Amino acid sequence: MRPPVRSLRRVHILDPSAALGLCRQCTSRPPRIQPLSLSPPSRLAPRRNASSVPSARLSANYFLPNNLVHRVTAQRHAPIHNDSKSSATAASFFASTSSAKETTPPPGVNADLPHRRRQAARRKAAADAAAVAGGSGASSSSTAGTSPSDSEVLPSQDASSALASIAASHPTQSLRRSFSAFLSLAKPRLTVLVVLTSMASYALYPVPSFLTPAVTESPSLSPLTLLFLTTGTALCSAAANSLNMLYEPATDARMSRTRNRPLVRNLISRRGAVLFALATAATGTAALYFGVNPTVAFLGAANIVLYAGVYTPLKAVTVANTWVGALVGGIPPLMGWAAAAGESATGDGTWRELLLAHDGGSLGGWILAAFLFAWQFPHFMALSWSIRDEYRAAGLRMLAWTNPARNARVALRYSIAFVPLCLGLCAAGVTEWSFALTSSPVNGWLIWQAVRFWRYDGYKGSARGLFWASVWHLPVVMVLALVQKKGMWSRVWRSIVGYDDDDDEWIEDELDEMPVVSPSSKT
Repeated sequence: MRPPVRSLRRVHILDPSAALGLCRQCTSRPPRIQPLSLSPPSRLAPRRNASSVPSARLSANYFLPNNLVHRVTAQRHAPIHNDSKSSATAASFFASTSSAKETTPPPGVNADLPHRRRQAARRKAAADAAAVAGGSGASSSSTAGTSPSDSEVLPSQDASSALASIAASHPTQSLRRSFSAFLSLAKPRLTVLVVLTSMASYALYPVPSFLTPAVTESPSLSPLTLLFLTTGTALCSAAANSLNMLYEPATDARMSRTRNRPLVRNLISRRGAVLFALATAATGTAALYFGVNPTVAFLGAANIVLYAGVYTPLKAVTVANTWVGALVGGIPPLMGWAAAAGESATGDGTWRELLLAHDGGSLGGWILAAFLFAWQFPHFMALSWSIRDEYRAAGLRMLAWTNPARNARVALRYSIAFVPLCLGLCAAGVTEWSFALTSSPVNGWLIWQAVRFWRYDGYKGSARGLFWASVWHLPVVMVLALVQKKGMWSRVWRSIVGYDDDDDEWIEDELDEMPVVSPSSKT
C-alpha cells in the first residue's frame, strides 16, 4: 500500500522547491477512482446543520489565475546562502500566501490591464498637481472633472528654463555657462517673436521704388537700417525681460514653468542681472537712436518701462495687467513702421510725420499694432487657463482663475476682431484685396477654436486647441500679408519685362518739349 502523505504543515521545509516537488509527485499519478457505495448511510452519523456549513465567499482572487507555481519557481532559482535564510524564506512565503488579503490581487496578476494603468496615471497626475499648486488649486480642478490631457498645453518649462538647465550642466565660471545663463535671462523665444513682428511691419511699409533700379537712390529698405532695427529691438526686449525676472524671482519659484529660471537657481547673481539689464537697455536704445531715428528709440525705451515698470507689478494687483501686456506687444510693429517711414520722410522726420501723417500713410502701422494687440488675448487666455492654479498659488491675478467665463469671452471677442483688421490692411493700401480672401480661412479657424474655448469653458481640449491655433495664426497671416503686399507683384513683373513707370513720364516730357505749330505759320 502507498504510505500516507504527511501534511505540509508538519514538514520542515528547508527549500521552497520541496513544495513544488511534492505537488508534482502527487499530480503525476492518475487518481484512484473509489467504487460507488450503494449501502445506505449510517444512521449513527450526525447530521450536519445547514447553518453550520461555512458559506463560500467569492472574491476577486477567485477569478484570478493561480501563480503559485511561478512564484515558487522564482524562489527556487534565487540564490540560497544558508539554511536559516531558506527556512525563513519558506516561512514568509507560506505566511504571505495564507494571509493575503482578498481585495488585493497577487503581484504580477492583472497589474498591466489598461484600466489599472489609467487609474494609476490619474492618481499620479493628481498628486503632481497637488504638489505644484500646494494643495489649494488641485482640489478644485479635480472636482471640476478635468483630466491630465486638459491641462497639457505647453511643455513643463519654457525656453528660459531649458537654457538654465543647459547652463547648470556646464562647469562653474565657464564661458558656456555664463552665455547660456545670460541668454536665458533675455527670454530668447519671446525676444525673437518681438523682432520678427517689427521686421514684418518694416517690410510691409509701402515703398514706391521697391524692386526697381532706383533702390540705391531711395534707401527705404536699407539693409543697414534693418540691421540696427533688429539689433536694437532685440536688446531692448532682452532688457525688459531681465528686469521682469529681477522683479519676481519669488513668484517664478512657485510655478512649474518658471521655477528653473537662472535667478531662481542662483546661476546668476542679482548684481550681474542688473548690469546685464542696464547694458542691454542702453545699447539697444542707442542703436535705435543713431541707427534708425529718435522716434523708434523712444518707442523702444517706452516699451522697457511699460513692460518692466507697469505690467510686471500690476500682475499681482489687477487683471488689467493683461491689457497692459497686450499694449507692450503692439509697440514693436509700430517701431518697424516708423523705421521705414523715417527712411522715406520728406519733412523734418518728427514723430508727428512718422506716426500721425496727414495723408493717412501712418494708418497701416497703427493697424498692424492693433493686430498684435488683439493677438495677445486668444494666445494668453488659453495659456493662462492651462496653468490657472499655478497663477492663483503664486498670487498673480489673471482672468483665467478670477473670472473664467470672462476669460473665454475676451478671447472670443478679440479673435473676431481679426476679420475687420485684415480688411483694414487692404483698405489702407498695405496689402492687395486678395489678402482679405486668403486670410479668411485662417481667421475662421481661430474663431472656431475660440468658440469652442468659450462653449466648453476651456475643457475637452478647447484650451489646447485655441493655444496652438493662435501660435500658427500669427506667422501664417504675416506671411500672407507679405506675399500680397500692395503692388509688389506688378513691380516684380515690370522689373522682369523691363517696363518702368518712368517711361510714361519720359513720353509726356518729350511731347511737352515739342514745338507747337500754329495754323498761321503754315501760310
